[in-house]
Amino acid sequence: MGNEQSAITVKLINKKLQFTGTAGSNAPVTIDYVPPLGDGQCYMSLELLLISLASCCGSTVASLLRRMKKDVSGMVIEAQGVRRDQHPTSFRKIMLEFVINSQDAVDADVQSAIKLSEDTFCPVWAMLKNNVEVATEFKIITG
Repeated sequence: MGNEQSAITVKLINKKLQFTGTAGSNAPVTIDYVPPLGDGQCYMSLELLLISLASCCGSTVASLLRRMKKDVSGMVIEAQGVRRDQHPTSFRKIMLEFVINSQDAVDADVQSAIKLSEDTFCPVWAMLKNNVEVATEFKIITG
């Protein structure tokens, strides 16, 4: 670990600001921008950032809970970004809500897994944490 590299390719595909992005042999993702510069038909870059953060946190939290021998039969992570008013209109705050289906996980387990995700295991969170406030909430569904 540590020397792993990631490489992607992004190509402009129309006269506006629509791109496709690919990584390896995976299916392409289409990225667009709001009208009039784009057509507003596809993911925007900051939406992909939220997806990246939520999926990174979700995978680390699920894996940590399972290492604790907790059942995780499902998980949904909702992410919402609050943008700055001035340019660059990056996120000033991101809220993550974890809804975890588990028969045996308790609040302390989930709090611990989220904290470990933030502090140690989620590289996307590590890149964001000194630039953007990330707040978390969770609920455990046992039925």
